[in-house]
Amino acid sequence: MEESILLSLLEKNARREVRDLADILQESEENILETMTQLEKEKVINGYHTVINWERANVDRVSALIEVSCQPERDYGYDRIASMIYSYSEVETMYLMSGRSEFIVMVEGKTMQEISNFVGSKLAVVEGVTGTSTNFVLKKYKTAGIILSDDQDDEDDRMVVTP
Repeated sequence: MEESILLSLLEKNARREVRDLADILQESEENILETMTQLEKEKVINGYHTVINWERANVDRVSALIEVSCQPERDYGYDRIASMIYSYSEVETMYLMSGRSEFIVMVEGKTMQEISNFVGSKLAVVEGVTGTSTNFVLKKYKTAGIILSDDQDDEDDRMVVTP
C-alpha cells in the first residue's frame, strides 16, 4: 500500500471511514487499520484534529504569532530552549525558522492581555531568549487548507444557465 496516499487522504479528512479508505486504495479494511495503527505507533500520525472557526462559534479567542530570538547553547543548539518554550500549555505550534528570528511560536488566549502576560512573564524570561516580537492575528482566512472566510459561504459558484 502507498502509505503517502493514505496519509494525504487522512490529512484532508480524518473522519473518512475506513471502508472508504479501503475502497479508494483498493486494500482491505484490516490492512488499512493495521497500517494506521503502525503509523500511530511510529509517530507518523500524531493526532486527528478538527478545524474550528471560532469566530462563527462566538467564542472569544485571540491568536498570536511570536517571533523569538535566542542564542543556541553549546552541545544542545536550539533544542533545549525549544523544549522549555513548547512545554507551556499556551503554545499551540512552534517552529525553528531561518530568517530574522530563530522560532515562530503560535499561541492562543482569551484576550490580548492574556497573551501579553504569557510573553512577558513566561516566554521572554526563558534562559537563552534574547528578544520577542508579538504579532496578533486580526482575522483568519484559511487554516490547514480550509477556507474560513465568511465571504465564501454565501457565494454560489455555479454558473447561471438560461434556456
